[in-house]
Amino acid sequence: MMSGILRRPLALQKGQAQARRDITCQSMSGGEVTLARNANPYEPESPVPAFEWEGTDTATLAARLSSLLAATRASQPQAPVAAGSARCPLPDPRPTPAVDTGINVAQFIQDHYTPYDGDSSFLAGPTARTQALWSRLEGLIALELEKGVLDVDPSKPSTIAGFPPGYIDRELEAIVGLQTDAPLKRSIKPLGGTNVVRAALESYGFKPDPQVEETYTKVRKTHNAGVFDAYTEEMRAARKSGILTGLPDGYGRGRIIGDYRRVALYGVDALIEAKRVDLKSNLLGVMDEEKIRLREEVNEQIRALNELKEMAKGYGFDLSRPAQNAREAVQWLYFGYLGAVKEQDGAAMSLGRIDAFLDVFIERDLQAGTLTESEAQELIDHMVMKLRLVRHLRTPEYNALFAGDPTWVTCVLGGTDAYGKHMVTKTAYRMLHTLYNLGPAPEPNLTILWSEALPQPFKEFCTKVSLDTSSIQYESDALMSSLFGSDYSIACCVSAMREGKDMQYFGARANLPKLLLYTLNQGRDEVTGEQVGPRFAPVRTGDGPLDFEEVKAKLEEGMDWLAAMYANTMNVIHYMHDKYDYERLQMALHDTYVRRLLAFGVAGLSVVADSLSAVQNAKVTPVYDERGLMVDFKIDGDFPKYGNDDDRADALAQWLTTTFAAKLSKQHTYRNAIPTLSILTITSNVVYGKKTGSTPDGRKKGSPFAPGANPLHGRDTHGALASLNSVAKLPYAYCLDGISNTFSLVPQVLGKGGERERSANLAAILDGYFQAGGHHINVNVLNRQMLMDAVEHPEKYPGLTIRVSGYAVHFARLTREQQLEVIARTFHDTM
Repeated sequence: MMSGILRRPLALQKGQAQARRDITCQSMSGGEVTLARNANPYEPESPVPAFEWEGTDTATLAARLSSLLAATRASQPQAPVAAGSARCPLPDPRPTPAVDTGINVAQFIQDHYTPYDGDSSFLAGPTARTQALWSRLEGLIALELEKGVLDVDPSKPSTIAGFPPGYIDRELEAIVGLQTDAPLKRSIKPLGGTNVVRAALESYGFKPDPQVEETYTKVRKTHNAGVFDAYTEEMRAARKSGILTGLPDGYGRGRIIGDYRRVALYGVDALIEAKRVDLKSNLLGVMDEEKIRLREEVNEQIRALNELKEMAKGYGFDLSRPAQNAREAVQWLYFGYLGAVKEQDGAAMSLGRIDAFLDVFIERDLQAGTLTESEAQELIDHMVMKLRLVRHLRTPEYNALFAGDPTWVTCVLGGTDAYGKHMVTKTAYRMLHTLYNLGPAPEPNLTILWSEALPQPFKEFCTKVSLDTSSIQYESDALMSSLFGSDYSIACCVSAMREGKDMQYFGARANLPKLLLYTLNQGRDEVTGEQVGPRFAPVRTGDGPLDFEEVKAKLEEGMDWLAAMYANTMNVIHYMHDKYDYERLQMALHDTYVRRLLAFGVAGLSVVADSLSAVQNAKVTPVYDERGLMVDFKIDGDFPKYGNDDDRADALAQWLTTTFAAKLSKQHTYRNAIPTLSILTITSNVVYGKKTGSTPDGRKKGSPFAPGANPLHGRDTHGALASLNSVAKLPYAYCLDGISNTFSLVPQVLGKGGERERSANLAAILDGYFQAGGHHINVNVLNRQMLMDAVEHPEKYPGLTIRVSGYAVHFARLTREQQLEVIARTFHDTM
């Protein structure tokens, strides 16, 4: 199989439409092949026989599991591939099971979904039940915002079936199920760490339960305790200084997407039987450490599935069997997700790819006359209401990194199937329509898998929603489907993975500007003066300016150290998370043999790119303090800045990402996970900046970094398209954990001809950006003056939602400092 890297298609030019549809791959030998835009290296999945909607009892379905896929693969039609079968996939080290259990949701969707090419005119408004229910919840949410948290139960650790059924109003709810026994009441999850629970409770005025603390200190070890037992002094120092920040050692790691569709399609008993098949047939042979561990984990998964049935039974539902209609499909799927967020409080508890799946059931019922469009919309509205209520108990340190109480219930919409056809369904419209029926909101984190193949009415409806709500994000289906196949989802913000087949070990991010300063200061922290890194050789400056080649070489040397230490730290964290806080239910909704991705990240990319550009193109002379540390820099002359479509600066950003990714790829990883890299900061760009001294680009000590892959505030001065072009040059093939770009426009730049013109123009910008190689974009169409008014008068803007870095947030939930940082970002007023 050919290993390759993606090369960017032609750059987006102002006023010039792009027609290129293919992706060029470069083999290790240097030759080039062309990958058809929608060739899917992980397709085909073996097909499932036609689904029997009725009359399939659980025992019969379970009995079919071990033989569903016998000898059918070779005879089935496959997705088209490029000439010579050239592909650019990630490696897949999973062993082939002796017996295939037949779990294959992707093929079910492929065989049954109904593409929709029309517009939004069919959509229904909120029902009276929806309006009454949401009105009640709005009051509770307002009270929660005032208090910080509405309520917490400090005495009962949350488990899948640990709380009795909870309701908002049982008579009004079409979809039921709460995390605890009351809406917005939070629970504790001490398996993550008793210190974590204590800090979170005390920050909101609650007292920890002594019995819980004793149990999880003396009887049951926690993830947090295990991690700090294994940390080296170097890891502790890196964590304290902020060169590694946001590590999931004090909170649930998240970034794991259970295939919740399996609960609805197969029923829980069939899923349990599939796991038993794995135990009896696929996890035998030499009992090495990995196989022993996996056998234990599968038995824990079976226990979690039984607890899921127990939880649903309390609400009066039998999850042992498959869903038989749309109402059950939505309820079954939601119960699967609910069980996950009862058991885990991961940083991102994403929902996955559900629109086409649910649409199969809804379309069937609509055609049969057993469901109306208004009732279909009500099901989606009520599910989304529940998703908006998901809450976790967080520490103040966590809230500083991830502002606005996000849960990242990421739900992808659209995209293309295994044959390159669009997968837009009416339910994709229904999901977006919740932002009108219920009003704008950050959750669920609605994500459009953008493709040239999407129908134009859907594209313009999406951009209309962006103009009206600033609540959705967009990601390139062309880039991701060619690497992950057609049935992939997004974890958190920008992290692609195959549904039910891939999982991710979340790794937070490394502070690249601080690393640059360490290499200039012989490994000493520029703020504290402590020796954190190796004693790098001193920079030979005398009283003169920095030398570009020397600085670049030292930075690369520093990357060697940081990559090794970062990987070792991640290995410790995820070993302990698997050992003490394993995601039983989420992993039960995966194949037993999963592909594992280890997601590293970087912050401050634009700061370091501009710093290198300044050293190369201007004269940058360091200023030393009494400790002999470089604490500031004098810049004589101008220099190209990242974000202006200038290759002199943009090439440095590319070099940073490819070089660091290459060094990470050489490291030993826990459970043979495949290293990936993200350029994503969430809102922690403010925190990272606080921990970092002045940098050679002129940024001052304590000032925020730019979010994600964005240019630094105000430096992208050549218009919107130039800024987009710079970000689009970053190579996704080296950043498979995602490249986040948060993009703000004033409304007038999209035209003065009204909503229709602006929607069409924004759709054209998105087409061009993704054709140019862009991976992700948040779109805010806002006036800075309105945001400034919202800082002073939040009561005037109760529903104001903005995109930050990979997710949306209610503006009022940001701290004043975070609000001002958002306002300081570039708002493009020219193309």
